[in-house]
Amino acid sequence: MSRLLRFWSGALMGLLVSAVVAIAPAQAQTTPSTAKATFAGGCFWCVEADFDKVPGVLSTTSGYIGGTVANPTYRQVSSEKTGHAEAVEIVFDPSRVSYEQLLAVFWRSIDPTTKDRQFCDVGSPYRTAIFTQDAAQMAAARRSLAELEKSKPFKEPIVTEIVAAGPFYAAEDYHQDYYRKNPIRYQYYRASCGRDMRLEQLWGKKQ
Repeated sequence: MSRLLRFWSGALMGLLVSAVVAIAPAQAQTTPSTAKATFAGGCFWCVEADFDKVPGVLSTTSGYIGGTVANPTYRQVSSEKTGHAEAVEIVFDPSRVSYEQLLAVFWRSIDPTTKDRQFCDVGSPYRTAIFTQDAAQMAAARRSLAELEKSKPFKEPIVTEIVAAGPFYAAEDYHQDYYRKNPIRYQYYRASCGRDMRLEQLWGKKQ
């Protein structure tokens, strides 16, 4: 190899190394392509249906969280002996919808004034809760609660829990996308349970 060729080969390698070093910090600071949020808002059929409408939400999974038994069944959770809440795990695109925006949707899709109950469903599995994935979500959830306490359009205190997420267990297949698989039964349940009527009383009509 001639001296001139060796010189240009070395110079080219140096430029490539410099380019990689310059790009690496920028890549390390990029936003993750997906993130998770977990909310308990009473019947997970309804929570799933509400969040599937939000642009930027990629998937929703109905399941159980906050209990002491691994892989619980619906019957076990309904017995109120496992400590689980019905919840929905949401996978979302942070570049399209922020966690703060999801919190805003969550608050206005629940009745945060009732303990161990949502609408016609009564018991600890139907409590409302925000299960945070990390410290940033915990801080955001607490901020949203503090802001809501100042601006809420109702007098009753807010009893929704904010806790760190533990293991999440997907519910049985027949619970997934229930509102799509059984639209007539779902609409009858939602209407007869008085969910939307109570939400309008609390938050006013949807814009």
